[in-house]
Amino acid sequence: MSGGWERPRWFTVNEAAAPPTSLRTGWEALEWSPAAAAEHLGTRERAGIFDMSTFAKFEIRGKGALRFLQLIAANQMDRPVGTVTYSALLTHSAGIRCDVTIIRTDPDRFLLITGGSTGSYDLSWIKAQSNMRSDVEFNDISDELCCIGLWGPRSREILAAITTDDVSNAAFPYLVARKLTVNHVEVLAVRISYVGELGWELYCPADHGARFWDIVWEAGQEHGALAAGTSAQDSLRLEKGYRLWGADIHTEYNPLQAGLGFGVDLDKGDFIGRAALVDARSAGVRNRLRCMTLDDPSRIVMGKEPIWLDGKIAGYVTSAGIGYSIGQSIALGYLPVAGSKLGGRVEIEYFGERLPATLRSMPLFDPNNKRLRS
Repeated sequence: MSGGWERPRWFTVNEAAAPPTSLRTGWEALEWSPAAAAEHLGTRERAGIFDMSTFAKFEIRGKGALRFLQLIAANQMDRPVGTVTYSALLTHSAGIRCDVTIIRTDPDRFLLITGGSTGSYDLSWIKAQSNMRSDVEFNDISDELCCIGLWGPRSREILAAITTDDVSNAAFPYLVARKLTVNHVEVLAVRISYVGELGWELYCPADHGARFWDIVWEAGQEHGALAAGTSAQDSLRLEKGYRLWGADIHTEYNPLQAGLGFGVDLDKGDFIGRAALVDARSAGVRNRLRCMTLDDPSRIVMGKEPIWLDGKIAGYVTSAGIGYSIGQSIALGYLPVAGSKLGGRVEIEYFGERLPATLRSMPLFDPNNKRLRS
């Protein structure tokens, strides 16, 4: 579930394509299926089709829309129409209030995308910052649009098969959004990915959603595409080091600690949280989000476990899972900068047993983002 919306964790039909893997037992087996491995690898090798309709989608428009977004977003919003921007939205103390994708669809109109489980919470906060200004209008259009994530190295071939629009890398580069026509359905295609692969988020009117899914699905069969759920999505994003709000990022940490400096532009002018973030930068970062892999790749942790560093508990696991492409068990967690150098050793306590782990650089998969930008 996400904000009251149902989402598949996996598709059981894909279990037959799963590679040999250690079966889980006990707590580790809850909400898990070998199908997740098949869906993960199928996305990396060919293409995955994900139902992302649970995203919360807000339209922000009006003569003051840009000025307002410049106030609440830490990143630069004054970009050309069709630009896709990832940004942190901060508290006045520079904590990460939420992280969002913002698409400039017209000079005075923006589409803001955030997680479905926090959508109402985020919209309430965003509206509160407007102080009832009359030059900005907010519309929650979450129920009006469905979204399909089409990701993987064959995704361009699949999309090209269902539209006459040019979707080549030269014509449709990374972090660009534009409208396409797919079988008489108008689709907003957004070149972005939460799994670290070439691909698009494809938005269309919800009443065309089932038909649009069938169109994408049928075109994908020639290319080996499969339907994929949130378990595969989670393991794919962990390999790329993509943060999850509410787990890896939240109001207790700022973008510098979370490694999200790319989602902030301190030179654009004032915004909520800027002064506190400048102070934090001057003071120096003491804790930072780190990536670890367990020395025994067959072991699994679930999240929230203590992390031992130099004989003391120094943090806890914020996210964890198996990286099926790299054959590693991955964990993320905040640790003191002093003493947690890359290649260093830690232990993660799981049900009283301390599991050795190694500190690694992020991302673990495709570190130069060649696949994402191909």
